[in-house]
Amino acid sequence: MAPTETAYDYVIVGGGTAGSVIADRLTEDPDTTVCLIEGGPDDRDLEHVLRLRDWLSVLEGELDYAYTTVEQPRGNSHILHSRARVLGGCSSHNTLISFRPFAEDLDDWVAAGAEGWDNATVQGYADRIKCNVVPVAEKDRNTMVKDWVSSASQAARVPVVEDFNALISHGGGFSEATGFLSIAYDPYTGYRSSASVAYLHPIMDVRENLTVLVETWVDQVILDGDRATGVAARAKDGTRVTVNARREVILAAGAVDTPRLLMLSGIGDAEELREVGIEPRHDLPGVGENLLDHPESIIMWETTRPVPTNTVMHSDAALFVRRDDGDPRPDLMFHIYQVSFDTNTRRLGYESPPDGHAVCMTPNVPRARSRGRLYLTSSDPRVEPALDFRYFTDPDGYDEKTIVDGLKIARRVAATEPFASWIKREVAPGPEVQSDEELSEYGRRAAHTVYHPAGTCRMGAVDDDTAVVDPRLRVRGLRGLRVADASVFPTLPTPNPMIMVLALGERAADLIREDALNEREEVR
Repeated sequence: MAPTETAYDYVIVGGGTAGSVIADRLTEDPDTTVCLIEGGPDDRDLEHVLRLRDWLSVLEGELDYAYTTVEQPRGNSHILHSRARVLGGCSSHNTLISFRPFAEDLDDWVAAGAEGWDNATVQGYADRIKCNVVPVAEKDRNTMVKDWVSSASQAARVPVVEDFNALISHGGGFSEATGFLSIAYDPYTGYRSSASVAYLHPIMDVRENLTVLVETWVDQVILDGDRATGVAARAKDGTRVTVNARREVILAAGAVDTPRLLMLSGIGDAEELREVGIEPRHDLPGVGENLLDHPESIIMWETTRPVPTNTVMHSDAALFVRRDDGDPRPDLMFHIYQVSFDTNTRRLGYESPPDGHAVCMTPNVPRARSRGRLYLTSSDPRVEPALDFRYFTDPDGYDEKTIVDGLKIARRVAATEPFASWIKREVAPGPEVQSDEELSEYGRRAAHTVYHPAGTCRMGAVDDDTAVVDPRLRVRGLRGLRVADASVFPTLPTPNPMIMVLALGERAADLIREDALNEREEVR
């Protein structure tokens, strides 16, 4: 049974991607004590979690919070937004596709008031990441995906790239490209190099100054005036636990549960909190606003022969296309799925290919312009928050047009040899769906998510009243409370954001140590 009350220098809520990094880095100082609190179990003995290829089996299972969305009039209202309930967080159940952010992505951050988050600084922190990020190993590159990369290069007229991250880290980046992805994994074993594997496993039960509480759900940040002094939580056996923080509480519970926890603690829009029966403690209207995501749709084919089985995690390559000449970044991305990714197509009445004979492309919108929000409907911490992504509601129709263009490009790839020889027939949406209006209707109704919610505790300038945290990740107007996860993103990076979250954790640890040192010097 967990102790009912304890005290540490730092309390980190969320043992996920960023939280794992911060716990490791802060406890490098043996005189600093840290308590890391994770709502799910330890992952060290969970073989299906550690084996990257099993990632689909973890989604929507017992280790997934699987949050729903409110009605989406122009999108898909049936999406389950997977959030991991396990040590390592989403790095323990996602595909571990790992891209550094583009320089222009970070220019956008600085322009939004995130001073100090420029490209040079962030790439320096990305250099520190402990996860083993490598291009898909040759033994895992199957013939079908090799053919797809060749056809994608021809059909979209883009170069084949061996290592996307090498281009980004060397300052050149890329506008259009295709190739095998870089993945955080051990190519010899096929195991994850997740945040927990890389940062926590080597130090758990070794560093005496690190305490990890698993299966413990935090439902309140404790405030003493304008200072966070700890958290209240519920252990697996129902015991109430108070964990005190002598220096700081650091929220790293993700873009859904961090704003949820703030609001449950009375930190958010005061009027909206009163409406659900929560006493406001600190009026901060930006909490829960600016909900971002990478929406995607799907096009599926039946193959002429069985799909090869040597693969890292069934989605080993990508295609990037640029349609807007005014921005050097790609504005359309595709993953190839070597499985029947048919949750939404079946719901729309489409049949699925026979087992082992399905291949999909998923065009997604790297910089979607639609913005949503997250809010509470109850003061009961057991009630899930409402997620309204407002998919495809941007006034210019940019997101919708991106999906339509993506479906057309995917068809061109499928009609180009050598990949064309793998295709028996298009299953969804089917060759009869041709007009932009038909493609839009199908593309939006079959839309899914790349599981990248972000932005709900947006970082901004110190004097930005709509921001939730300042550029040092401190919650505006409060002391001893910081946020370090994807919820602070002002905008979403163009590609999959895991490296950005890891780099954010690395920099957050430095900011925390710097502020502690400055406090001590001021006391002297």
